[in-house]
Amino acid sequence: MSIQTTIQIRIEEDLKEKASDVLKNIGLDLSSGIKLFLKEVVTSESVPFIPSTAKGKKLLNYEMLKQEIAEAKKKGKGFATSEEMLDDILRK
Repeated sequence: MSIQTTIQIRIEEDLKEKASDVLKNIGLDLSSGIKLFLKEVVTSESVPFIPSTAKGKKLLNYEMLKQEIAEAKKKGKGFATSEEMLDDILRK
């Protein structure tokens, strides 16, 4: 049996309600939906969807970023911040 922990996050009430409604419609509660997301992050070793803006625009360089992350993992490369990582990617 694994040890369980608690996560506390602050989000807008409207976002919580809308997400809860969507998850309820597919048979999940909010906690189960968040657990499912985190398990998929671990399984895929990435964010399990293509990030987009509030207007629905997809992140243009998402595939390139995934490749760079995979290469960095192979080479043991690490970054303290996402800005450091992007600076390294853009130098190529």
